[in-house]
Amino acid sequence: MPVETLKTSVMLRPEYAGQFRCIGAACEDSCCAGWVVTFDEGACRKYDAVPAGELRRLLDANVERGSTDGGQAKAFARVRLDADHACPFLTKEKLCRIQVEHGADFLSVTCATYPRIKHQIDGLEEAALLLSCSEAARLVLGTEDLLGIRGEREYRLQWDGSGPGPVDFRVYFWPVREFVLRVLTNRAYALWQRLFLVGVFVRQLEGLRAGTVAGGLGDLLEGFGAAVDEGSFRASMETIAPDLRLQLDLVLRLAGLRLPRTCVGARFVEALKNFTAGIGNEPGASLEGLMRGYRRAHGKYYEPFFEAHPQMLENLLVNAVYKGLFPFGPAMGTTGWKPAFEREFALLAAQFALFKGLLIGVAGFHRRKFAEEHVIQTVQSVSKHFEHHPSFLEEAYKLLVESGLDTPRGLTMLIRN
Repeated sequence: MPVETLKTSVMLRPEYAGQFRCIGAACEDSCCAGWVVTFDEGACRKYDAVPAGELRRLLDANVERGSTDGGQAKAFARVRLDADHACPFLTKEKLCRIQVEHGADFLSVTCATYPRIKHQIDGLEEAALLLSCSEAARLVLGTEDLLGIRGEREYRLQWDGSGPGPVDFRVYFWPVREFVLRVLTNRAYALWQRLFLVGVFVRQLEGLRAGTVAGGLGDLLEGFGAAVDEGSFRASMETIAPDLRLQLDLVLRLAGLRLPRTCVGARFVEALKNFTAGIGNEPGASLEGLMRGYRRAHGKYYEPFFEAHPQMLENLLVNAVYKGLFPFGPAMGTTGWKPAFEREFALLAAQFALFKGLLIGVAGFHRRKFAEEHVIQTVQSVSKHFEHHPSFLEEAYKLLVESGLDTPRGLTMLIRN
């Protein structure tokens, strides 16, 4: 191929997960409560050799063996939770009895890996963090420059930016993700505007893949990047007004999706109570009154706080990009994968709207005492409630479609204040 068609990208790979350290008994929450805990086959083989004693009794009474589920090692067995929906191997000190007695090498893949979520891309392993862990949420949200955490090596690659998109669009993963991250961390724009720009880019990316946008990826990145630098999209952003009624309705409906069907943690209940109190949800409150409370909480408490701490929600989105392999999706490496770029953006925007909406209410509840700890607690509790329920994203997307909010205009109305 001609040399002039080659483009060079920096592979912005996450390194911050390597800084995570479990704080054990000092943690304010337990990752061993309320979830399905699975053991892989290799771990179960080790557990078969555990001698007689209390741990042996617990293993025999609480580990349910099953099929390997088509070779999925993590599904080999599952732990039967106790009456409080907690793992029976958790000690009174909130430590894992298996690890205490036999060391970290004895843990199952699930327990040893959490809260890291790992991906293999082009033979390279990388890890992001699940914010359902308090310490992981604290690390991600509290780091000033998440992308600035670098390993010893900086990966660069060259790719062909000319012509129509290839049959397998995955060859463009690295330059596409680099561009998305550059947009999301461009503080010349408000955060909702950066999301708006990502949405526009994703739609053009889909057009390039489908053949309705001319040129190659190199042309798209160069032209779109120039338009971002020049502020060419600012006027179109301002044509779509926020809709507080829609925002409140979606936040309440998203937050309530799994309430009747899952164990609800005390921290998530507290977050919901603080949210509703923060927007003035009292007996006899009208929707108009709630909207006034929501607007007041945003303007007086939420907005000033995040103007002073711009990295917190920015890092929330950056981690979501890494965690979900956005905009390609977590199933990118599977056989038969097909791109659904616009759907992935709709889900990212909906999750951001949920966090943002709840945090506005929580800010209204704490008022001038609203602090980083409240952001971390809210994000962690909401993540823990939804993160390990695969059906949540499907239900969230269905809700967007049914509400007519999966369109560019609808999503902008949700993310803008």
